[in-house]
Amino acid sequence: MKDLALTTVLLTGATGFLGGALVGQLLQIGQYRTRLAVRAPDKSTIGQAQRIAVGSIGSQTDWTAAVENVDCVIHCAARAHIMSDKDTDPLEAYREVNTRGTLRLARQSADAGCKRFIYISSAKVHGEQTLAGTPFSEAMPLAPLGSYALSKAEAEAGLADISKESGMDIVIIRPPLIYGPGVKANFASLTKSVRLGIPLPLGAITSNRRSFVGIRNLCDFILVCLRYPNALNDTFLVSDGCYVSTVHLLKQLATAANKRMWLIPVPLALLEAGARVMGKQSVLDRLTESFELNVSKATEILGWHPPYSMREELEFALDAKHSA
Repeated sequence: MKDLALTTVLLTGATGFLGGALVGQLLQIGQYRTRLAVRAPDKSTIGQAQRIAVGSIGSQTDWTAAVENVDCVIHCAARAHIMSDKDTDPLEAYREVNTRGTLRLARQSADAGCKRFIYISSAKVHGEQTLAGTPFSEAMPLAPLGSYALSKAEAEAGLADISKESGMDIVIIRPPLIYGPGVKANFASLTKSVRLGIPLPLGAITSNRRSFVGIRNLCDFILVCLRYPNALNDTFLVSDGCYVSTVHLLKQLATAANKRMWLIPVPLALLEAGARVMGKQSVLDRLTESFELNVSKATEILGWHPPYSMREELEFALDAKHSA
């Protein structure tokens, strides 16, 4: 398949979890002139990438210098999902960055003649859980719950309008939970427990099915969407290509860490009662519910298959030399 004729790429979020991994991949392949949009000017360098300060991302951000002569924008920067958000108006905070900030960047990119805009959205725009055996697909209607998912869904809708008005290609990627070296939040907590050999009362959670994506697999998919014309104005769910229960995930983590896993089969009713008392119901929900993604569209249209198995991605995530 012939690559799309792109030469200069602007990446946002290069100091973040996903963006930091992706900039390394871009510089390694050496095919593109890579430009990084950063919050503040500094003297540090990341390979040969040009750094342009844009300040905080929002409705008033001036992207003019960053998008000049850029062929493709990969927009990874976002206000991330926060489990215990202390903001007085979380939805407004998410919208300012994830919705209005994204659309401001897209409009200025289109005005500057950018050919393709790759937006890292979230599979959460489909909802928080799937029914057994009914994975989310791109054709399903969106049902975002919570401020983060809603802000992402609204950005997607706005990007579609900008594409129609300007002719700029929009590619939307919806990943599930991303894991890899340096991952935070719940996945990091599980990993820490496995490393320390802490017994976990999760041994009865064997029937749920969840999709995840390793950071190298996601970076590979983004680069495919950057290169190939077949990604034209489309939306893709992406994952490691498998479903795992919580118990299966923990066992794979233990194998990757070369640790023995102690799982206590506490009945779900008791887990739920304890979670309610401790105010951790949302955390438990993410461990007990299903979240399946059908990623066959990526294979059928782009010919993409995850280059790494989930076990390989978990081993990579737990490798100390990568996590340092």
